[in-house]
Amino acid sequence: MNYSILAILSGCVLLLASAAAQTKPVSWTTPSAAEINAIYPEVESLYFDLHRTPELAMHEQQTAAKLADRVKAMGYEVTTGVGGTGVVAVLRNGKGPTVLLRTDMDALPIAEETGLSFASHVVVKSDSGTSIPVMHACGHDIHMSSWVGTAKLMATNRDRWRGTLVLIGQPAEETGEGAAAMIKDGLLTRFPKPDFALAIHDSAVQPVGQIGFTPGYALAAADSVDITIFGKGGHGGRPQNTIDPVVIAARTVLALQTIVSRENNPFDPVVITVGTIHGGTKNSIIPGEVKLQLTVRTYKPEVRKRVLASIERVAKGEAMASGAPKEPLVKVTPAANAMYNDPELTNRLVAKLRGVLGQANVVQVEPTMVFEDFAEFNLAGIPSADFWVGAVEPDKFAAAQQSGADLPQLHSSTWAPDYTPTLKTVMTVETTELLELLGH
Repeated sequence: MNYSILAILSGCVLLLASAAAQTKPVSWTTPSAAEINAIYPEVESLYFDLHRTPELAMHEQQTAAKLADRVKAMGYEVTTGVGGTGVVAVLRNGKGPTVLLRTDMDALPIAEETGLSFASHVVVKSDSGTSIPVMHACGHDIHMSSWVGTAKLMATNRDRWRGTLVLIGQPAEETGEGAAAMIKDGLLTRFPKPDFALAIHDSAVQPVGQIGFTPGYALAAADSVDITIFGKGGHGGRPQNTIDPVVIAARTVLALQTIVSRENNPFDPVVITVGTIHGGTKNSIIPGEVKLQLTVRTYKPEVRKRVLASIERVAKGEAMASGAPKEPLVKVTPAANAMYNDPELTNRLVAKLRGVLGQANVVQVEPTMVFEDFAEFNLAGIPSADFWVGAVEPDKFAAAQQSGADLPQLHSSTWAPDYTPTLKTVMTVETTELLELLGH
């Protein structure tokens, strides 16, 4: 072969390879600080607006409209009114996995005491005419604002990932009914069914920049139990002529704790809390009935079933032992199922997040007995993962750790996330996770 021709051909191959390298899409595994800073002002503006104008569960009409309008303008296919006030935004971007990213939208009936310039002063009327103050005391305004930022980052960089992104704005997380309502309304049949489901939650027990994860059971199943104990009322000075339901109630409260301490495997977490006792009108009158209200927290379905049955057995047993005129009325109202983080998915995302945020900033945290209705997606057969994102100003967190002082917690009237770095961290976390699942 003529060596000059060979040289020319070799040069052409090198030029083509160079051109191919230049036209190949840039690897994008996480947004840069510059990209996040470019969209941050509008994310912050939305955060202030949502914080000032909170809405309670299943009343998130204006909140949902704000989210829907913004993602629709980005090119998402938007459907509103799913499961009540839910929003579904779909961005189809070629062949690939389908990933769902959820934000919750509802606020809490709490009067805000943060002193922030953008604090909520919203007061609404209940159906009975009672005035109810409303506040984003759980950080759902952080979730929503960063969700919109993540939506924009994904929409403007769709050349760097493939698949279908399903963003949902979910109502009524605080009451445990929103996720189930959206699924019942066809979330998983009317829209692309996800291969994975993702969520985050701000954390009041971690500093900004730290991410918490829990493979497996992470958040508890919750049930409300209402018990009405019946007695025989009468004069407080003649107890022998009565059957005192207050005494029965007192015995019942104490006996319920033995379900946890003596009937349950210590390695299966259970909490039985009697939150209220109502009975009687005057100190000299023995009432005819007493009402107890309980919250019950468990993880495993079999433990949940057994504990609820034991509560009913104990209540009826104490009433029978006291000669009550009739059995107690025991009503169980499920609030949420246990949140289970798919271990394989969780560990996959942890590895990616540690590569972006640093090994020390992505830490495993203990399960907690609070509830989260994001559990419904895992129960529907979708591998799911919910991560905690620290939202406490680092210096305040460090000082509290050293002094032992208490910091404001979620559901507190004084809870105020360190919003700027928290919003930026959430957008980084969400986008990194989505690109890990969609970017190959």
